[in-house]
Amino acid sequence: MDIIRGLYNLRPRHRGCVATIGNFDGVHLGHQAVLGQLAERAAVLSLPAVVITFEPQPREFFTPGGTPPRLTRFREKVQALRRFSVDRVVCLRFNAALAAMPAAEFIQRLLVDGLAARYLVVGDDFRFGAGRAGDFAMLREAGTRQDFQVAAMRNFNVDGERVSSTRIRAALARDDLAGAEKLLGRPYRMCGRVAHGDRRGRTLGFPTANIHLHRKSSPVNGVYAVEMFGLENEPLAGVANVGARPTVGGTRSQLEVHLLDFSGDIYGRHVQVDFLRKLRPEQRFDSLEALVAQIRADAVAARDFHAGRKQRD
Repeated sequence: MDIIRGLYNLRPRHRGCVATIGNFDGVHLGHQAVLGQLAERAAVLSLPAVVITFEPQPREFFTPGGTPPRLTRFREKVQALRRFSVDRVVCLRFNAALAAMPAAEFIQRLLVDGLAARYLVVGDDFRFGAGRAGDFAMLREAGTRQDFQVAAMRNFNVDGERVSSTRIRAALARDDLAGAEKLLGRPYRMCGRVAHGDRRGRTLGFPTANIHLHRKSSPVNGVYAVEMFGLENEPLAGVANVGARPTVGGTRSQLEVHLLDFSGDIYGRHVQVDFLRKLRPEQRFDSLEALVAQIRADAVAARDFHAGRKQRD
């Protein structure tokens, strides 16, 4: 899968495609339905399937600091898209210039001159261009003139309600990981590279894999039973903390994973962590002894969860 960053990197070889536009935060079941629709049309027309997305997301540009936490940062989104017959991702830098671009110019420069799209899938409430002047009707009118078809995304409902990133964030906020998994089609996952930490976990008897979140805020916070992928003999069972580690004076939110019954050097490895069960909220302890006692209890709780899950499987 090719990643194309910016309009200026589109080349003549990128012309001719089927495309969709959106944030695709979480790449949930609703997004997957759109990608399936796109793949079907790509196969019929023998053209590549292209996802057009933005960094930062438009809402993050217009209301910095006032947006809900992302489900997936860009790299995680790309990893998820690789599983759904996407040939290219066009990532547009959402900045003042793009925000001010008239809707008609956006269509001409991106969809006509840049990609020569033959088929486009967007939500019927999709708005674009300066002042959000562009809409679905404008795209359809342009498609008639420029010879590309515009189709509306099919709604994908679970339990009688549309699947959305907002709905998944709400499930995670109330610690309903099973509900989030039902909407995502997989457990909620975070990815990253294992980095060197302060080695405090090792001195406390619970070595951890430290993974920087590279995000302003996290949709999950607390202690979880998890599985880690990306290492030999995956998945590996573990217990994880997402938060700032207030007991030891932490200030930056990060993900720390203690793998059960595992020893080895995994620094620098890129791993994926699936969140399976919330064990407790993050809290501050009055002493390191109290913290160690709770970590020990968390490890027992995680071990019991994983053992029960194996029996159910």
